[in-house]
Formats: sequence, structure tokens, C-alpha cells
Amino acid sequence: MKINAITCAVLAALAVTRVSYADDAAPAGPAPAAQNSSVSTLGAITVTAQHANEDMQDVPITMQAFTGTTLQQLNVSTFDDIIKYLPNVTFAENGPGQGNIYMRGLTTGFLGNQSSASIAPFPNVAVYLDDQSMQFPARNLDIYMVDMERVEVLEGPQGTLFGGGAQAGAVRYITNKPNLTKVSGNVEASTGVTAGGGPNNSASAVLNLPIIPGTFALRGVIYNDHRGGYIDNVPSTFTRNNSDGGNFYANIKPTGGLCPNGLPSSTGYCTVPGSPVANNNAVARKDWNPVDYQGGRVSGLYKINDDWDVLIAQSYQEMDAEGQSSTYPISSDGQQLQPLQTSVFVPAWDKDRYSNTAWTVNGKIGDLSVVYTGGYTDRHISEQQDYTNYARAVGGWYYSCTGGTGLGAGTTPRCYSPIGYWNDQVKSTHQSHELRFSTPEDGRLRAIGGLYFEDFKILDDMNFNYKTIPSCTPVNLSNALAGGAPCVANVVPYPGTAQMDPGQRSDSTAFGEDEQRGYRQVAAFGSLSYDIIPEVLTATAGTRYYHYSEYQRGSQYGTGSNCVNVPNGQCTGGDATNMTAEGLNGSYHGFKSRANLVWHISPDAMVYYTFSQGFRPGAYNRTTKGVAVGPDGAQYKKPLSYAPDSLTNNEIGFKTEFFDNHLLLNGSLYHMQWNNVQMQFFNPLVLGNTTFGVNGPNYKVDGAELQFDARITDGFSLMGSGSFNRSKQTTSPCLVGNIPNTPAYGACITEVIIAGQGLQPFANPFGQEGSEPAFSPRSQFNLRARYDWSFNGGYKAFVMAGASHMGSMYNQPATYPSGEGVIYPTTVDLRYLQEGYTTYDASLGIAKDAWDLSLYGSNLSNSHASVFTSSAQFIKSEVPLRPRVVGVKFGYKF
Repeated sequence: MKINAITCAVLAALAVTRVSYADDAAPAGPAPAAQNSSVSTLGAITVTAQHANEDMQDVPITMQAFTGTTLQQLNVSTFDDIIKYLPNVTFAENGPGQGNIYMRGLTTGFLGNQSSASIAPFPNVAVYLDDQSMQFPARNLDIYMVDMERVEVLEGPQGTLFGGGAQAGAVRYITNKPNLTKVSGNVEASTGVTAGGGPNNSASAVLNLPIIPGTFALRGVIYNDHRGGYIDNVPSTFTRNNSDGGNFYANIKPTGGLCPNGLPSSTGYCTVPGSPVANNNAVARKDWNPVDYQGGRVSGLYKINDDWDVLIAQSYQEMDAEGQSSTYPISSDGQQLQPLQTSVFVPAWDKDRYSNTAWTVNGKIGDLSVVYTGGYTDRHISEQQDYTNYARAVGGWYYSCTGGTGLGAGTTPRCYSPIGYWNDQVKSTHQSHELRFSTPEDGRLRAIGGLYFEDFKILDDMNFNYKTIPSCTPVNLSNALAGGAPCVANVVPYPGTAQMDPGQRSDSTAFGEDEQRGYRQVAAFGSLSYDIIPEVLTATAGTRYYHYSEYQRGSQYGTGSNCVNVPNGQCTGGDATNMTAEGLNGSYHGFKSRANLVWHISPDAMVYYTFSQGFRPGAYNRTTKGVAVGPDGAQYKKPLSYAPDSLTNNEIGFKTEFFDNHLLLNGSLYHMQWNNVQMQFFNPLVLGNTTFGVNGPNYKVDGAELQFDARITDGFSLMGSGSFNRSKQTTSPCLVGNIPNTPAYGACITEVIIAGQGLQPFANPFGQEGSEPAFSPRSQFNLRARYDWSFNGGYKAFVMAGASHMGSMYNQPATYPSGEGVIYPTTVDLRYLQEGYTTYDASLGIAKDAWDLSLYGSNLSNSHASVFTSSAQFIKSEVPLRPRVVGVKFGYKF
């Protein structure tokens, strides 16, 4: 669906909303009938976006807030469900729990999920569960939304109050707290079908118990959600090809550029002995990507007296995503596949569990309000994904073939199985503490200030298992030393550096890293608000001082030429790097500030100006190895670190209500400047076979967002939201020679020597000035309507329908090579256009007294549009929308 700029602007002006259908106290089912002839008004939503209880209409930033009631009405339980209601948010993902959230087009692309815990920059959108930070490099926690008080989506830099990582905005999950006076609860169950896929079912239960009424209460929730698979892993083969980028037999006789040990078949594929054809018969099956969420939360609230209370909450969640969520338009051997099909050769999964303990103390010292909150999160990830298509690249041939110019050079060329995969084991802990003080909210001069501390550690044991050359068992080693086929020893991490597993890796491990990454932050923040004209004109200013210290230690290891024909376990590999010895530690500090001027033109109309700043922590690279060679020799080696980047936002907006609170209309215009932007590169032909990060160009974003919510009659509501952005790259730096005392030092790299290709032009990897960044759609909008009514016998009913549109966007910067027409990618950074799409959903239901029953459907047009297209696994892959889902849901509350 293509929409021009004028159409987008008109639709944005007409189709935009606050996402609240009723007030916080409204039931989850249909709205109650009116008690008189007047039309009921819109409900207010109280938020804590500025660490104070405020009506959302008084907060001088662009934001959306979804009450728990709204989340239930929209059948929202994961971030995938809510994204279509967020007009300025995009989500690049490889499946549940494996993605990055972007706001207002502030992104440079997404490399994928492999090794993200080790190498990915921190996201620039923060994720919070109550007051605990849950963000993670390239895979923000997929929090299951059940028994939520609300979800707040704050757009623009939030660095003053929420620190590093809230550079472009923040998503805050606010849970329901125990009620001290009322026994209450609810149960909910649903079942449904996925078009062309497996069945779905879910159940949850909530119970609130005042143990000591008015003093101490417990609240608990448990849930279990099974989502059937819908992607078929079809029977497929993988056969080496003469055109494979890694074919290093081109000048070896007698093959003369043909596949080893003979001539190719008429198809051009290697089908002769010594270059085996692989198949996926062992793992091929239908609906192979089901997802299960299981977990619970228990919280206890103790009211010490009228001024002090203590809240303790314990959360636990397990997510088990089997298979993979991406499809392949073309299989590993070049066959055209149907939508929702893939060709994968190994078992795949992503298992992600976390526990979080959080505590909050609220109190007062005189007129001063005091809040201390802390938390400890323990997260474990186990993921395995297919990497067979890497066998077509240089590294894949190198680790699965011997002879020629590869491992075991000089011997008879021979290739082994091309099947490969990667396996990642991650453990992380995140501890945080915050102490806040605030003056009375009704004073003319108001202040808030606080201290913050966090300690974040990530352990990552990542192994790329695509070495199929036989390992050096005693028998294989003896045969090799006697003149037989070469063997390659199993590798071990650099001695004394491993953080998770110091032992010998498997027979198939070709490359990996075992390391620890850590961040520690201390910060102090403060903000002052003054009513220049009470209840009319208010000025606010605040700042945050932060001090980060960070480190990275461990080792990178690989089976290089020095592992050929040596005993297993006695080789650290030619690619080994002792990161601990490289001294990857340092610190940085600074201030990030904000200011607001708010003018209440009337009690129902407010305009504001907001200036705000955000930042994102820097990070380290694993190694300096990988040198770009030019006509005069070595030119560039990977830097050991990259610095923080920063964002400045200038925003004007209005928040208004009309017709006695029957129409809400909000809007904003903003200009954002993003400087010293962090980027990641992976170019094995030129810059070595590992991903690394650098600081690059600057970007600007000019945009607009509108929201409306209208209660047209007592039962009929219409709401919508939309955004329009113009994102541009404003500078275009080059990759500069960084090896001292070389002819290329300090000059832009324009030519490189590529093995087998000679001297070649080198495209600027930072993108092109004036071009749009990746994952930056021009327009997004949604529109929906709901009608509630009552009929005889006390029954209440509703019907709701909506549509959401996502504009087209690219997955990589403009200077990256196009992936169109490429059947066998030899790089992970091909550029693809992700076409825009529109989805439709609807529901209807009936309720009486304590029970409700509803029928719902999502993606009713059954669109298979891709939300993330990439060549990250050396094959074109697309992560499609979940197909049409139709289900029925039953709820009972007491």
C-alpha cells in the first residue's frame, strides 16, 4: 500500500488517539449502560511519567497510556500485540524476546540476534517493569502483560529521569498493586485458531487477599499461554555450488574452479562424493514455531501507618519459543518457497526465563515525600539457530573443507557436511537502587530529586558450530599424521579467561567467545517546577549527572591453521584473543538535562514546549583483528571501543479537550538531533570475520504526531493516532585509516584488496548524507471504533473494529548493497525494502454481572508482511506478521 506525503499528513490529522476506552475503574468487559440521558465522558488516565501522579493530559511530552482495562479489551498480552497501536514505534525482531524497539525513526539498522549479548549496543529505548530497568542489548525482555495497571509509552529523550538507554524514549509496564481492603480476583481463559497453523490457548488467574484488612495484603497472578506454530520447515537439501563465495578451489588442479573431487552436475551444484548433499529430514515439520509463556507474580503491600508503606514483588517468567520465527522466500538450494515456509537443517529454539525481586518504600518526612525502590533481576537465555547457509561464505568453506588453500593446505581437496548452527548461553544479573525526594505536588514551587545506582552484568558463552572437518581424536590424528585426511582439534578458550565454561568445546565449534560484559552507573538527578502564573503558566528545568564505568573480559577463540593435526583440547586457535589482557575497561560521565514551559490556556487546553536530552552507553569490541588491506598495504584495524551517542529533542505540542470532555485532541511537532551515532559493521571479506561497533554519522528527525479520542454517543467511541516523520542523515563520515605510520593513516579508505578479486572500490559503510536511516517509516497510523449497548435482563454487549497501517522502510542504510535478486548472500548486511502494510482486527462480546464472553480476530486480512527482513543468516529471511487469529475468550471476576 503506497501513500504519498500529503495523504499521510491528512490521515495523520484525522486519525490519531489516546488509547483509552474507559477510565481505570471500568470493567474488562463491555461498558455499562448510561444511567441518564447525557453522553458519558472520556476517562482520565493517571500516569507517573515524571515520577509524580499526573493526568496524562498534563504531561508535557508525547505519550500513550494503556490502562489494564484497555489491554484486556484489545487482547494485548505481548509487545507484538501492542505495537500496532503505537503510531511512532517500530520493532525489529527475530522472534519473541529477540528484537529492538525503535521510536521516531531513531535507528541505523539491526544485525540480528546472534551473539547480541556480547557485541550489540544497548537499545536506545528503555524498558521498565515498574521501577526496574529490563532493557538488554538487542533483546529487550518480552514481558507478558497480565494484571497490569497500565502501560506507558514515553516518546523522546527521557535521560534526565530514566538515565542511559532512555535516549529515544521508554516503555513502562506498571503492575497492579495489592488492595488493602477488598477480596477480589478474576480468571480468564481463551482458545483459538491460527490460519494455517496450530491451535492457541491461554489461561490466567488473579487473586487479591487483604490478610490484615487495611494493613497488609497479598496479590498473586499466574498465567499460561500457548501460541501455535504457523511456519512450516519444509523438506529441503543443501548442495555446494561453484558460485559460492567461499569456493577457494578456483586455482587448484585438477578441479580448476569446480567443486572438489570432480565435475559439477548439470545444475551447477556439487553432487559428487566428497562434497555431500545435506537434507533436513530429521527436523522438517509443519507449524514448527510454537511459543509458550508461563509465569506468575506475587506482591505484598504492608501499610506501616498513614505515611509509610512497603511493597515487595516477586516475578517469574519462562518463555519457550521453538523453531524460528523467520521464513525463507528461497530455500537453501534455490527453490522458491511459499509464504510461511522455511528450510532449516538443525533443531532451533529460544528459551528465556527471568526472575525479578523488587521492593519499594513510600513515606513522608514532614512535607517531603520519600520513595526508595530497588530490584534484582536474574535472566537466563538458551538459544540455538541454524547457520547452514554460512557454508556458502568464505568462513563456511574454511571450516568444512580441507586442502587447497584452506585448513590442511596442500592435501587433496575434500568437503564435509555443510550443516552448521550457533548456540548461545547467556546469564545476566541487574541490580538497581533509587532514592527519590519530592515536595508537595500542590505547592507553587515543586522539586524532585534523587540518587541512582545500578550494576549490570552479562555472561555470554557463544559458540558457532559449523566446523565439520573431523576433530583430532586419537584415531583421526594418527591417520592424519600418517598422510591421511587432515583433522582439526577441538578448541579451548584462552587459558584463565573463560567466564562460563573453561572446558574444551565440541567437535563442531569453529569459533566462539566466552566473556563477561559489565556496566555500573551512579547518578544524581533533580528537577524544579515553578508556577509563574498559578494554574496557568509553569516552567520546569532539571538535569541528571551520570557516571558510568564499564568493562569487558574473557576470550574469543577459533580453530585456525595451528589447530590442524594437533590433539583435541590443546589448541586455543589462531583467532584467540585475550580480552582480559586488552584492558577493556573505562568510564565516562556528564550531564543530561530537560526543560518545559507549559501554558494552560484554559482548564481544557494546554500547550507546551519541551527541551530534552538523552544518551546511550558506549561499549567494547572483542578484538582488533581484521585488517583492511589497500594498494599500499594495511589500512584499518577494528577499534577496541566506541563511545556513547547523544540525542537532543525540541518539541512543541498541545493537549486539549472539547465539548465537556467528549473529544480529546493532542498533537506535537518535534525536531531531534542524534549525534555520534553508534553503528555496527560485519564485512568478512574486508574487515575480518567478527562484528564490531564504531561511532559514525549524525541524523536529524523532523516529525509530527496527533491523537484523538471521541465519545460520540453514550455507547459509541472513535479513536485513532498517527505520525509522520522525515528522518535524514546529516553527515557522512568515512572509514579512516587508523594504523599509525602507514600511507593510509588519517585518510578515507576508498579501495581494498579482496582475496580472489584484487583491488576493489570500498563503499562508505556509514551511509549517504541526505538518505533515510533504516527502520524509519514515513507514516504510521491506526483508527478504531467501539460500540457498547445494553439490553433486557441486564446484559451488556459491545462490538469493536480497527485498522493499523505501517509505512514502508528499509532494513539497512542507503549505501549498503541491495539484496534484490541475490539468491546466495555472502554478507549479513544486504539492504531490503520492507513494504508497508495494513492490518485489521475486530471483536464482539457479551457480559452479565461477573462474567463476560467475547469473540475476537486479529490480522483479519491474513497479511504475511515482513516486520524484519535481513541476510543475517546468509540467506534472505523475513519475519512475517502472525497470520489471522480467531479466538473466543471467557472471563469471570469477583
